Amino acid sequence: MARERRVLDIWARFCGSQALSTTEAYLALADGQVFPGTSCGVSGTAQGEVVFQTAMTGYQEVLTDPSYTGQIVTFTMPHIGNVGCNPDDEQSAQVCASGLVVRELSAVTTGPRATCSLRAYLERHGVVGISGINTRALTHHIRTHGAQGGAIAPSAEAALAAARHCPSLQGLDLACEVSTQVPYSYWETRWSASQQAGHRVVVVDFGTKRAILSCLAACGWQVVVVPATSSAAEILSWQPDAVVLSNGPGDPAACTYAHRATKELLESRMPILGVCLGHQILALACGGRTRKMAFGHHGINHPVIIVQTAGVAISSQNHGFVVDEATLPDNLLVTHRSLFDGTVQGLAHRHTLAWGFQGHPEANPGPDDLQPLFATFLRAVAADRVAA
Repeated sequence: MARERRVLDIWARFCGSQALSTTEAYLALADGQVFPGTSCGVSGTAQGEVVFQTAMTGYQEVLTDPSYTGQIVTFTMPHIGNVGCNPDDEQSAQVCASGLVVRELSAVTTGPRATCSLRAYLERHGVVGISGINTRALTHHIRTHGAQGGAIAPSAEAALAAARHCPSLQGLDLACEVSTQVPYSYWETRWSASQQAGHRVVVVDFGTKRAILSCLAACGWQVVVVPATSSAAEILSWQPDAVVLSNGPGDPAACTYAHRATKELLESRMPILGVCLGHQILALACGGRTRKMAFGHHGINHPVIIVQTAGVAISSQNHGFVVDEATLPDNLLVTHRSLFDGTVQGLAHRHTLAWGFQGHPEANPGPDDLQPLFATFLRAVAADRVAA
């Protein structure tokens, strides 16, 4: 093992990459399981719910997705970091995941778009990570015993102590922590003013990804982003043609302010599209309930069936809570279901233009099978305005 590490260290220096870390680190779970490894990123302690992510690519998009706030992400892909990191793939201004767990962090960066290695990116953003972990065993443990609190620390004792004091995501409102505090207009220079001079959509920011805003702007709509705690009156003051409830972290049941605002928007017959957390908030505003999943859906290979057509689409997913179908009121129709476990993946209101989708249609990272959902919704809004 020591000889192999020396060889890899020499190869890393030859390729202009940083030497592999030999600093000990430990990942501990709340149930007492401990996994030894070596530090990657900065040395220190990180707490969070430990989840596994099955994506083979897109680690930078995952790390910067606000929906991962409060979670330590384990990648099941054994080799992570090959293509490095670059500003264009960031989904927010910072790394949102609490920590990173990998089997092997690449010592070499070969991506033509890379501006730095993943190791340097983690250090720049102050992220605690651990490599050399048996991620296959860890994933099997989570699948068997469920996602739970965990911690990464320089010693096994410190990791265990931090893991046992890790707060549960159930009942935790994290949307307020990651949301913008002031409204702003989203703009991309690749689209001219004439292309974005049409209808206006207000995005309620519960932890929105930049890719969602980009998809909406690409449809030729003006995009305004408002704080998570915005009231219905504040949202309507922007005179939107539609409202998008964004993705985000934490327990949707804890976002009671969002339930109230969404219910009022529905009563005003404002068209609404809910994405991930926004989908769950839409269901809660209509009278449904949500529940915590055993280990959630985190990956870019999740098949969903479109109920009305029996067609199948592959989706990008990241959620630890799900809408409880048994509690849905009669005014909501299930439009999509997971082919993994049958859980609700899509909803439509029977009496007004309001849709919800549990996955991430913007596909960053992931397949773009469901990306047309944004354009389809906005076309429906425009047609509804004309009909009215």
